[in-house]
Amino acid sequence: MENKFVSMVVYLHNEEKNIVPFLDVAVDAIGNLFKKYEIICVDDACSDGTVENIKKYTYDNKLDSIVSVVHMGFYQGIEPSMNAGRDIAIGDLVYEFDHVIVDYDKSLIEGVYNEMVKGYDIVAASNIRAHRFTSRVFYNLFNRCSKSFAKIGPETFRIVSRRAINRIKTIGSHIPYRKAVYANCGLNMTTITYEPVAGFEGNNSKASFSERGGLALDTFIYFTNVMERASAILSAGFLLATVVCFVYAIVDHFMEQNVASGWPSMMGFMSIGFFGVFALLTIVLKYLSVLLNLVFRQQRYMVADIEKVVGK
Repeated sequence: MENKFVSMVVYLHNEEKNIVPFLDVAVDAIGNLFKKYEIICVDDACSDGTVENIKKYTYDNKLDSIVSVVHMGFYQGIEPSMNAGRDIAIGDLVYEFDHVIVDYDKSLIEGVYNEMVKGYDIVAASNIRAHRFTSRVFYNLFNRCSKSFAKIGPETFRIVSRRAINRIKTIGSHIPYRKAVYANCGLNMTTITYEPVAGFEGNNSKASFSERGGLALDTFIYFTNVMERASAILSAGFLLATVVCFVYAIVDHFMEQNVASGWPSMMGFMSIGFFGVFALLTIVLKYLSVLLNLVFRQQRYMVADIEKVVGK
């Protein structure tokens, strides 16, 4: 067994039926691999019996590991909640479980650790089955526009070294999207794909479309220059239109074609105006990117309470 102290951070939102089967697998796998570990369960406004099942499992199995339940102040979504759990974790290595539906063999939990010791700081496990079309589009666009060599995709869970956690904290205390920050931290990362066990097809997020859409937009703004490039392209288009209108106005003046009086000059003025607006927008977006770096340094989550559960 390994001497490293390991933290297991688990995201929970109304997982009453799934939490015990998950703990059966995760505790068995990690308990047989590491001598000491802690379990951090992030309760993101659960309204069912999830927390009670965690306590019952801890008492019934007489766990000697540290079990903490982080109660979020209100529903905040997976990213802020997992940031709270990760900040509380003290392990040399941190397992991040974004889902508690176990559609993989428990040997995969050891497998990501074995891959890490080969020289990686972040190793993720990903279901190879088809995911949402919108998710595939997002990951494809992000990987094309991101400056990082590392690519991101759908993940079920991951293991992160303490060095990687310390590195991302130097980038900024506010982590809007963990996968994107890990990909841009400059450390080695990789992904292990797996075939889901029978009866499971995928682990799609429970987040609403608006929540996922907002996260996707924030991620593009933080980690890519898509908005600046789009504004620059629009500015160039209106600049071209301005040139065309001026050329047409000159040709009309000398050719004396029968056109409405003032039309060329009006179109030229409108083109110049639109060009100026989008050029100014490009500059504003550039300045906003600087302001985002300042906002990036402020963590955003509200923890109501941290409850310790003792098995023995």
